[in-house]
Order: sequence, then C-alpha cells, then structure tokens
Amino acid sequence: MSAEQPATPMKLAVVGAGGRMGQTLIRLINETPGAVLAGAVERAGSPHIGRDAGEIAGVGTLGVEVTDDALGVFVGVEAVLDFTTPGATVEFSELAAQARIVHVIGTTGCSAEDDAKIHAAARHAVVIKSGNMSLGVNLLSVLVKQAAKALGSDDFDIEILEMHHKHKVDAPSGTALLLGEAAADGRDIGLGQHSVRVRDGHTGPREAGAIGFATLRGGSVVGDHSVILAGPGERITLSHHAEDRSIFARGAIKAALWGKGRKPGLYSMLDVLGLNP
Repeated sequence: MSAEQPATPMKLAVVGAGGRMGQTLIRLINETPGAVLAGAVERAGSPHIGRDAGEIAGVGTLGVEVTDDALGVFVGVEAVLDFTTPGATVEFSELAAQARIVHVIGTTGCSAEDDAKIHAAARHAVVIKSGNMSLGVNLLSVLVKQAAKALGSDDFDIEILEMHHKHKVDAPSGTALLLGEAAADGRDIGLGQHSVRVRDGHTGPREAGAIGFATLRGGSVVGDHSVILAGPGERITLSHHAEDRSIFARGAIKAALWGKGRKPGLYSMLDVLGLNP
C-alpha cells in the first residue's frame, strides 16, 4: 500500500502586507503546516510594490511579489487575511465575494454601513469577522456573557477598560466592543442603547443598566482589556493582556483553515473555536 499523500496546503493571501500585522501574518503563514503564502497585496503607490513578501517580513525570499492588483491575487488563492482599514476591507469583501474565497476580517472600526456591505458579500463567500482573533479574548467574551447574565443589573454595574498603543486610530477598540456586546447579550439588551462612551463634567449618577467604556492610549501596548463588574461591597474583574500581536495572526490563520469548504455566510471566531452555543 502506498503511503498517504500529504494534503495540499491552503493558498493564503495577505492584504496590507507591508504593515505590522501583514508582516506578522506572512511570518506565521510561513511556519504553519497546511498553509502557504500565495499572494501579497499593498495599496497603490506603496514602496513595497514589486518586492518579495518574505523579504519584507524578514523570512527570506518566498517567491511571492507584492502587488496592488487585489482581484488578480484573489482569483489565485483560497483565502485572504485582512487587518487593514474599514474602507479597504469593504472593497476587499466585494472582490473576495467575486472570487468566492474565504475572507478573514480582523479590521476594526467598521461602521454600520460597512458591516451591511460585508454582510451582503457573505451571501457569496465565507466571511469570518471578529473584533479580536485570539483564543483568549473569545473565551473571555463567553465568560463575560455568563457573568453578566448571572449578576443582575440591579446589583452589578459593568465597566470596560481598554488600553492600546498610541498609533491606534479607533476607539473604543474592536475588542472592547466585542466584550460589550457579550455583556449586553448576557443581559438581553442592545449595546447601542445602553453604552456610555464619554464622561465629562457634571454627569449625574450612573444610569442603572449602562455598560461603560474607558479608553487609554499610549506607548507600545499591544492590547489590554478588563471587564469590571462592580457590586455592593465586591468587584469582579475579568481581564486579558495581549503581549504579542502574533496571537491575532495565529487566530486569523486558524480561521482561514477552518473556513475552507464551508457554506457562504458570516461567521465569527466563536464559530471557529466551537464556542457558539
């Protein structure tokens, strides 16, 4: 009997290949069994255009040239990993739908209009979108939902504190909003109607049932998040500290591999990790 042939590695593309997350993704794809880098995309005019993606990421020549022709790349791969900007992500979602490939979205700061367009694209392609791709944060979101459900709003107030590096442009972070949604789901309320994003001046007493957000920016912090449930005489804090952005890249690669062969639709990391009820 002949030996079983190894499965063909899944062909992945990275958009925003020259950025910090893009380079991290390229390095980790190169180390991941079952995955291979087959495309790298940058914006038109980027100084990285025409360079080898592996050299940009510091892993040597991979034979994958960075290009600004996203559709040309997408038709030759099975999945695209996207940690770019909301506007770019919406465009990529339309192209990924045309190419019928898996689109893994780690981009944060998307508006309701952006999300609607991404949801429309998911009718034709597998889209996996999350405010955070790490295993730890997604497990934390499940715990937050359970805690919020168990501890009623009459006795426990919920505050979410997050800190990121000084270059992050959106606030609250996608992860903070993900955790806020988990808390709201636990209490069977809508986050949009109960969130408090800013406190300044004479605010009056805290509104019962509100979910508060506090945002800190500075230095090189990858990402710190704490969900505080404060009750009379006691306080519970559920926290996650990201020490290396590679945790997000690993999660995104795992999501791409999971999405291969799935039916078109909009999925989350909870689906990938089997944490959805």
